Amino acid sequence: MESVMLDTLDQRMLHALQIDGRVPFSRIAAVLDVSDRTVARRFGRLRAAGALRVSAVPHSHLAADTQWLVRLRVHPRAATGVARALAARHDTAWVTELSGGTEIVCLFRVPGNGAAPLAMLSAHPGIVEVTAQRLLRHLMDHRWRGRMSALTEQQLAGIHPPDTATPDPVRLTDLDRRLFRTLSTDGRTAYADLARQVDWSESAVRRRLTELRGAGMLLFDVEVEPALFGFSAQCLLWLSVTPSRLNTVAASLATDTETAYLGATTGRHNLLAVTLSRDAGTLYSYLSERIGALPGVEQVETAPITAYTKRFAPATGEPSELTGAVRGPGDENVASRRVKR
Repeated sequence: MESVMLDTLDQRMLHALQIDGRVPFSRIAAVLDVSDRTVARRFGRLRAAGALRVSAVPHSHLAADTQWLVRLRVHPRAATGVARALAARHDTAWVTELSGGTEIVCLFRVPGNGAAPLAMLSAHPGIVEVTAQRLLRHLMDHRWRGRMSALTEQQLAGIHPPDTATPDPVRLTDLDRRLFRTLSTDGRTAYADLARQVDWSESAVRRRLTELRGAGMLLFDVEVEPALFGFSAQCLLWLSVTPSRLNTVAASLATDTETAYLGATTGRHNLLAVTLSRDAGTLYSYLSERIGALPGVEQVETAPITAYTKRFAPATGEPSELTGAVRGPGDENVASRRVKR
């Protein structure tokens, strides 16, 4: 990513895109009282610098997927290759390197009640240990406040995200899957370009995309490096919380500016958190003074996030040369490795 800095207008534009990933530049311009050209130029500058990416994926809960949080202990020399290979897979939603490249954590989305593809992971020579826990529930109903506080209430009202219907499971069609592949790369792809890439009529694409959005089936995200907002210490936390206090602890942490994500999982640690702090000192204070003081928190394990290989949608660029070694559940060359559930 090129060196960039965000000013107030950039932050307001990014906040608007977080509300509605496909909101027209003209609407953002009207809300911010600037020209359409200014918004388009700002957007293009950040995207060209690699500082901004708008993507969209199907809502896993509505698609009736099972999500598995998989933690890998790896040889540092193999970490980047394994992470890129995992990012190239269509069933991974999030891939990150931890602790200087000695660990990788990723999220698998498996149709129905399927299991995580652990056999093919344990076969990789660079992977020392594999653990997997099911992600039971997302415990935050909002995104990280650090990038969602630039607009006023009046400005937010002018963005108008589409209303959603009752969140019932949606049966995906072949057209949907084609749309998802394209939108995961660029969530703002124009209708005409979408129609050409999925080989359907533009009217059918418009109609189906409207239906998917109206049903809450399509999730948009704006990927921006938190360091651009002044938060350089990113950390993954595994918390062991007394079950009767799990909801209370989660609700409390969800109000913190530092909290970017919360999820309930199976396993010894039943709460996963992603936190963002301005530096190591403020991270220490947050752990010792804030989390350490919460009733019900029995144990906390922390791991600094070294790099994101895949945040929300499939990674762009060429797949790693190790993709074939981490290719999927059909791999029959399964070596003997230590695998925990």
